[in-house]
Amino acid sequence: MKILITGGAGYIGSVVTEECITSGHETFVVDNLVKGHREMVHSAARFFENDIADKASITRILDENDIEAVIHMAAYSLVGESMADPSTYYHNNVVAGLELLDAMRATGVSKLIFSSTAAVYGEPKEQPISENALLAPTNTYGETKLAFEKLLMRFDAAYGIKYTTLRYFNAAGASERYGEIHDPETHLIPLILDVAEKRSPHASIFGDDYSTPDGTCIRDYIHVTDLAKAHVLAIEQLGDTSKTYNLGSGGGYSVKEAVEMAAKVTGCEIPVKIVDRRAGDPAVLVASSDRIKAELGWKPELTELSYIIGSAWKWRRTHSRA
Repeated sequence: MKILITGGAGYIGSVVTEECITSGHETFVVDNLVKGHREMVHSAARFFENDIADKASITRILDENDIEAVIHMAAYSLVGESMADPSTYYHNNVVAGLELLDAMRATGVSKLIFSSTAAVYGEPKEQPISENALLAPTNTYGETKLAFEKLLMRFDAAYGIKYTTLRYFNAAGASERYGEIHDPETHLIPLILDVAEKRSPHASIFGDDYSTPDGTCIRDYIHVTDLAKAHVLAIEQLGDTSKTYNLGSGGGYSVKEAVEMAAKVTGCEIPVKIVDRRAGDPAVLVASSDRIKAELGWKPELTELSYIIGSAWKWRRTHSRA
């Protein structure tokens, strides 16, 4: 299959590109490199430095390369930034996405996999979270992802564009080739590893008085390679019915457990500092991935926290970073 991946120069996008190529698909990447990195684009993929908001360019790429399906991952994803600058987030995550959909309409491309997020659920009352949970995002980032999900529903009904929406929980870890690079970095595991590398003096723990066994928040971490494999399954099995799936491991680890495991894996001391809770941080966020397991046969395999952190650490030690 000829697949176009938007945002393929990003952390998750690079690993999804890698998995598509490994699975034998002819893969194309479009990325404006605002958040992505050129060196993260697989050498076997054809790369276009374009913005998806440029409908004319995207239409040309789809048409000239006979693209059959799109994996849409291009988005801004920082919660705090989304609250401070909602205009930018709505333009990039919704308006630009609409241009992409219109380019697909213009060229007859009718299959799309959408990179969504657990942020669409907000602060759910029940754990683990199923796809039927109330959709009530508490931040602009989650709102924009939910808005695009609704766009997809309308485009399916009106124009026949079929889609699979994948709602990620906490992607982590690294493949042999690609790992996590963000600026600024906001994810727990790379922030902890920054301390192990002495790039930061300590790791901040935002509250230790939650209703959890050790008082710190529990999150569902999914290895980025498992997540990438789900995208390949979804694109290969996308038929006449659009679907929505959660992607998580079905279990969770606390912040303190992550810090302790990182210290064990790296052999480095990782000082921590307890700071105030962040507004809107639920005590527990764990996914139910029963639907995708039953319908697509997907099952996460790299679920041990030691492996997830170990793969990220190995990638850091074997890839130079300024």
